[in-house]
Amino acid sequence: MEIDILAVGVHPDDVELSASGTLLRHIELGYSVGLLDLTRGELGSRGTGEIRTREALDAAEKLGAKFRVNLDLPDGFAQYSEDTIKKIIPILRQYRPKIVLANALDDRHPDHGRAAKIVADACFYSGLLKIETFGADGQAQERWRPDAVYHYIQDRNRKPDFVVDISDYLNKKMAIIRCFKSQFDDHLPGEYSAEVSTPISGADFMAFIRAKARSFGREAGFEFAEGFEASRYPGVLNLFDLK
Repeated sequence: MEIDILAVGVHPDDVELSASGTLLRHIELGYSVGLLDLTRGELGSRGTGEIRTREALDAAEKLGAKFRVNLDLPDGFAQYSEDTIKKIIPILRQYRPKIVLANALDDRHPDHGRAAKIVADACFYSGLLKIETFGADGQAQERWRPDAVYHYIQDRNRKPDFVVDISDYLNKKMAIIRCFKSQFDDHLPGEYSAEVSTPISGADFMAFIRAKARSFGREAGFEFAEGFEASRYPGVLNLFDLK
């Protein structure tokens, strides 16, 4: 199976929080999307790795992703290394995405920036002929390099290189985020209401997500948007495509 967009997060809810509106928009446009989680987020103060995996699969189904894969790297301690990169390359070569979305280049959580470089470099090395990898069937894989890697913006207010209009998709995005009940529901009655509070578990964090989307959209004339950074400058074919 080949896909158009592979969205990668070091934690199971990273993609949903920062790029799911963009993915919903592109799925409606007819593009195919897959998800890759590097860890199960087992060091999170709330829930467990097993709970977060169930929530992630539920979110992927609601999003309309073709698949969701987890590499089972250690949460908090996934390091930049040859071994780590060589675990990502087979996924890239199997699904051959044209675009990869990855974690923020720098963020409050140290895992995010580290994962951003790991994934971006894996995309480059995946295109090298002399790095050999093998699929689940034992067959040697052909090299593959995505056309572009874009980094979604997460907690810190970084300046985006471009924004994507998600005005028609924000409400569905918020519903998908709510799949991760263990992480965000301490202000609601239920099985997770008694767990420790964190900076992302209260109602104010959901308000922050909406406000951030409104802020990203404002300068482009959108009601809501998601912001992305690019390590290389994007090209434009037509000035009138810019908003």
